[in-house]
Amino acid sequence: MAPKGAQKGKSTKPQKQANAAAKAALKGVNSHKVKKVRKSTSFHRPKTLELSRAPKYPRRSIPHQARLDAGKILIHPLNTESAMKKIEENNTLVFIVDIKANKRQIAAALKKQYDVNTIKINTLIRPDGTKKAFARLTADVDALDIAATKLQIV
Repeated sequence: MAPKGAQKGKSTKPQKQANAAAKAALKGVNSHKVKKVRKSTSFHRPKTLELSRAPKYPRRSIPHQARLDAGKILIHPLNTESAMKKIEENNTLVFIVDIKANKRQIAAALKKQYDVNTIKINTLIRPDGTKKAFARLTADVDALDIAATKLQIV
């Protein structure tokens, strides 16, 4: 006896699934695979397994010292007339820094050594080959106060 909604000429959902399964069984499951066409004459072994190294001993007896730490970046503050003018008028400290130090490293060194935040840092390389950094301090910190108390240059 057929279900109530089914008509004589139409197949139901389980019959469709059974027909699809029968077709797949006759056709085979691997019939849709395509062979890869190799166009190169040489075989390159795939590099799939990369084990991490587990050394038995360190290759160096002592690890090298950090090239640029906060003490090496800031060489000394500058106290020329123009530097003093920058301190008083622009809230800017002027330093001679390491030639290899970048602006982010200079800002981090200032934060670590003198506990001051900077708005921006401008750098230039002087004719004598040293690097000069102008560190503009935030509004809540007075550069004249820092120069007098922490740097002792005023």
